[in-house]
Amino acid sequence: MSGYGRFAEFYDRLTENVRYDLIAEAAERYTERFGGRKGIVLDLACGTGSLCEQLARRGFDVIGADASDGMLSAALDKKFDSGLPIQYLRQEMTQLDMFGTIDLTVCTLDSINHLPDREAVHRTFERVSLFAYPDGMFIFDVNTLHKHCDVLAQNAFAYDMGDFFCCWQNQYDPADGSVDIFLDIFERLPDGNYGRVSESFTERVWSDEEITEMLDSAGLAVLARYDDYTDAPVTDQTERVVYVTKKVK
Repeated sequence: MSGYGRFAEFYDRLTENVRYDLIAEAAERYTERFGGRKGIVLDLACGTGSLCEQLARRGFDVIGADASDGMLSAALDKKFDSGLPIQYLRQEMTQLDMFGTIDLTVCTLDSINHLPDREAVHRTFERVSLFAYPDGMFIFDVNTLHKHCDVLAQNAFAYDMGDFFCCWQNQYDPADGSVDIFLDIFERLPDGNYGRVSESFTERVWSDEEITEMLDSAGLAVLARYDDYTDAPVTDQTERVVYVTKKVK
């Protein structure tokens, strides 16, 4: 996840349907519901900073951390335009190293699914817990096996964005529920020809039992599970589970 290179230049256009405002609203709602503090929030794997911007507008003191130079460059451009007091750090999720305690950590848009193995997920949970304020909260989401198996599956998608065209292909592995994702972006150049930018990554899936066990081992207790960033319960058709957790030890 530390690369992405030029893909960061296209990321916001390809995710323009994501309602970062609703994610920020839900994070604030869950924080209030479970007695958390609206203080320092860390957006882990913050990408281009869209959620950081929304959280800052809601009065949080925001830190964004990401491993990609390209993503952080785009985030800093947004910060320059908005003037919001957001601090950005280049850090891997598994090597999180804060200079103080964090009231709330969020990790969204299936970033946890990008981690390479169970050890990396557990290490990330431990790092979040280590820097969490006593009884600090951690809100994150994960894609479900249903989404990998029945939605992403072996499907291919195409997006015509006007000045570039994106081909998205998936390769599902039933042995472990993972999905290899291949993106090819064809960008229209000034001379009328097209340049190609390619990116690939793997999303892995873990059961609720595995996630709960890893959280517990890291000293984080599950307070609630929701279907995406709503107040609806998780069902067998849920594509994204949101976990609301709190540090307990």
